[in-house]
Amino acid sequence: MFRHALSVHPSDIDHMGHVNNAVYLRWVQDAVVRYWETVAPAETVARHLWIALRHEITYRKPAFLDDPVVAEVTAEAIKGTRSFFSTCITRGEEVLAEVKSSWCCLDAASRKPAKLAREVAERFLAP
Repeated sequence: MFRHALSVHPSDIDHMGHVNNAVYLRWVQDAVVRYWETVAPAETVARHLWIALRHEITYRKPAFLDDPVVAEVTAEAIKGTRSFFSTCITRGEEVLAEVKSSWCCLDAASRKPAKLAREVAERFLAP
């Protein structure tokens, strides 16, 4: 599991006084990309890009300004050019949202789908 600290900014707050639902999507994207940049070798990061294909978000509790929020990202599977992640957004012990997402790996030069080398994929799926 990869933990990524998040910040709640005044611009994240909606008319109801809590973090807008769209912000959770940004948080997931930021956390998954940071996970990739942290775990993959630098030369692999430079040769690949990721695009989100699908996000399924279940909201549990609202987040508020200045809450200490963390995204916990787990790589669940890699199949061909697709990778599947689970992200849990928490405030302390409270689960604020659970997210299932799928992403496609692209070759940075051609922008075409690309498989990760086995040794790179194994870095994400290690127990």
